[in-house]
Amino acid sequence: MKLSFGFGAGTQEAEVPEKNLLGVLHANEVELGLTGEAEVRRALAEPIGSPRLGEIVRPGEKIAIVTSDITRPMPTYKVMPALLDELYAAGVKAEDITLVFALGSHRKHTDEERKKLAGERAWKEIACVDSDPADCVHMGVTAAGTPVDITRVVAEADRRICLGNIEYHYFAGYSGGAKAIMPGVSTRDAIQSNHSMMVRPEACAGALETNPLRMDIEEAGAICGIDFILNVVLSEHKEIIRAAAGHPVKAHRAGCAFLDTLYLKELPRGADIVLVSQGGAPKDLNLYQTQKALDNARHAVNPGGVIVLIGSCKEGLGERVFEEWMTTSPSPGAMIERIGRDFQLGGHKAAAIAMTLEKADIYLVSDLEADFVRSIFLTPQPSVQEALDKAFEKLGPEATVLAMPYGGSTLPRIVKQ
Repeated sequence: MKLSFGFGAGTQEAEVPEKNLLGVLHANEVELGLTGEAEVRRALAEPIGSPRLGEIVRPGEKIAIVTSDITRPMPTYKVMPALLDELYAAGVKAEDITLVFALGSHRKHTDEERKKLAGERAWKEIACVDSDPADCVHMGVTAAGTPVDITRVVAEADRRICLGNIEYHYFAGYSGGAKAIMPGVSTRDAIQSNHSMMVRPEACAGALETNPLRMDIEEAGAICGIDFILNVVLSEHKEIIRAAAGHPVKAHRAGCAFLDTLYLKELPRGADIVLVSQGGAPKDLNLYQTQKALDNARHAVNPGGVIVLIGSCKEGLGERVFEEWMTTSPSPGAMIERIGRDFQLGGHKAAAIAMTLEKADIYLVSDLEADFVRSIFLTPQPSVQEALDKAFEKLGPEATVLAMPYGGSTLPRIVKQ
């Protein structure tokens, strides 16, 4: 069977024998209801596990709305009009509302970036500020020892509302929910403590109650106190196709369950060879972006197998810290050891690649120089077909194959029969 994979602006093809092919993973077909702002208003009117927001807030209370920064696809500007209408209807005054962009350990925004994120109406009507990790209030410590040090404008608010989009996250399980608080408006030390758990096998995409890192996030959220969340699920075109509002855990779980109906792919067994692509440009411009598909493929490959990672990476590695870790580490194991004691954004993706290498070989089909690919512990291959042929040479002619042409979106889960 001939398969095609996005590669930069073009495609790569490979012929896979029918007898070896376990399947080709695509997003599930799901019937959609309301979308966009109409769906947001529906969710606010039908909160999950919680009274309506208008029954929670009181006139005169200081309200902090925590939302994502510019590195995330959360369309804050699309949800703020409905949210502001809900708050104003409850008697809350505009001067008592602050929209806080959760920076985590990312850089500050420019005024223009904050305005774009907030949208015209929110920017005109309410205060819109970045979180400040240098001005935090100590609110407690989680059972895992993570300090709950929260940016002052959020910690001292009477009510906290958390926004976010829900997608798979390769060590927090899913984005959204209490992640707006931890790591969103937390200190670097707190983020280091929480994210150092990413090396545990239970800290993986699609895992919630069994995920120690996600449980620590939600405990931090409970210590801080989250009164209401409004989370959205986005289509591949970044349109709102589902919103979940209400209780910080129950509403988040409902949003995660919807995401699973779209992108979770249950498989009866793993594959010896996984062919995976991000789907081409712009998602495969660099290895930093392409890594997301690799991490999802890790859940489908058998131990000792081969992942053929297909991505142009024509702009190189794509991120300064990631590049430093990948090019200066003496071994993959050194990156895993380092992330446990020195969590750094960028370094975390290098460690994730190293964790995948513990399970399987990675053959990279890219526009990168072959010698450079070898220097970062991956095996260069000139084409998908040649990579597949090499994998069969290594694993034998009976090796099973799984294809993931949109690997950043589809999450395989092995379900024992």
